[in-house]
Amino acid sequence: MPGIPEENYWFQRHVAAYRLAASLVSGFEVLDAGCGEGYGSAMLADAGGTVVGVDLEPDVVEHATVRYPRVRFQTADLLALPFPDESFDAVVSLQVIEHLQRAREFVSECARVLRPGGLLVLSTPNRITFSPEGIRNPFHTVEFSASELRALVETKLHVLRMAGTFHGRRISLIERFMRGKFPERLIAQPVPEWPGWLRRVVRSVKPDDFRILEGHIDRSLDLIALARR
Repeated sequence: MPGIPEENYWFQRHVAAYRLAASLVSGFEVLDAGCGEGYGSAMLADAGGTVVGVDLEPDVVEHATVRYPRVRFQTADLLALPFPDESFDAVVSLQVIEHLQRAREFVSECARVLRPGGLLVLSTPNRITFSPEGIRNPFHTVEFSASELRALVETKLHVLRMAGTFHGRRISLIERFMRGKFPERLIAQPVPEWPGWLRRVVRSVKPDDFRILEGHIDRSLDLIALARR
């Protein structure tokens, strides 16, 4: 969610991925599958395309409709999208698939609503770095390594490339100072117990504090798959 200081690190990490997606879908008819609060759909619309954002919860869709009027939002089940075949030039779905019970069906639905040559932009936490000892986020049902995500997407689409989200120089320097991983520091204690320096750092994080690269993605924070129908 935007505007919540304690969540700013996670929010800006997400914004960095939406920036990449927006750069790839300019002028397209785009489906934002699992749009949540709607800020990402608005970023995609700012790139010059026509965007439809869908989410399962009616209250979420109502909020997004009021806050981002230039985007069309509607309630939808991601495993049974209410659109005809070949409806969109691109499907963007960021940090969503890990919450779904049937990920393969979701990928199939994305492929169905894409036009020939259409683009899928899909991101998800990297299981190897996020949950190396088993899923720990109670809201996740499945998590993927890079090879697992590629194999899943390739059941229906042609993977163009895989990329990963990494910390940029500033957060990497902070991690060296801390002698530990920044996300682990955030979850090491309840937010009300954070020291002042940590609060200040979290509030100051920007999208430019992250890099999206194609090398060494097994070490990445999040995985990003780019695929064509």
